[in-house]
Parts: sequence; structure tokens; C-alpha cells
Amino acid sequence: MDSSQFPAITDLIAQRPPFLFVDKIIDRGEKFIKTSLQLTGEEEFFKGHFPNNPIMPGVLLQEALFQSGAALMSAMAGSGLGVVTRVQNAKFKSMVRPGDLLEMEVQLMESLANAHFMKGVTKVLGKTVLIIEFSVASVSGNL
Repeated sequence: MDSSQFPAITDLIAQRPPFLFVDKIIDRGEKFIKTSLQLTGEEEFFKGHFPNNPIMPGVLLQEALFQSGAALMSAMAGSGLGVVTRVQNAKFKSMVRPGDLLEMEVQLMESLANAHFMKGVTKVLGKTVLIIEFSVASVSGNL
């Protein structure tokens, strides 16, 4: 699919640089979203994590999936804000380095009232680097 048919990520979520970890939406269906993030190596976190062996912090890899999930929720609902309420079964399988292209997919597994249960996977060059399950609550608020 042509990613130009999807809205800009900043039209869907509240995060902005330097705390924006999704570049674009690649694909979206009723209960899934595929996004990407191209790392340049100029990101501030690489300067301190770690200076002689830069890797992307795991918490920021998780945040990229959370932001992808928030974009899915926003696209489904049209507005609102998603707040992460639970993280479980995070499995880090490989390191992410400067220049890597993150390819992320988040699937909505179930929704109960304002709670949404999701699974996310991040890959680099087809290799899984992170698998995670998380819950998000929809709260009223504007972007």
C-alpha cells in the first residue's frame, strides 16, 4: 500500500519531537497498524546510551510501539488520548543501533469499555527485536 494515503503521525497522536518515535504509518487495518522509524544516529539518546557502543534504550523501543498503538486508537476513534496502563511479557531479542529502520506492528486484541489490549512487534531487517503486550486506556483529551 502507498503510505501517502494515511494521515501524518502527528495528526493522530500528541507526542512531538524530541519524544516522537514513529516517522510514518505504512499500513492500517481495522485492528492493526504498521509504522516505521528511521534512526539517523543523531538522536540525543545515542550520545549517552552508550557513547562507545550506541544502542536504543529498551524503554524507547517500547514507547515507539505505544505511540503506534495510540495512532491506531486515534484512527479508530477519531480523537482522544491513550494512556498506557499495563506492560507485560516484554521480550528484547536484539539491539537497535544508529541507522536502523524500525518496522513496527501493533494489533488490537480486545477492547473492554475504555481499555484496549494490544500486542506489538518491532523488527529490523526482518529480525524481531521486541515483542510486547500492553494495555491502553482511552481518556478524554485533545491532541
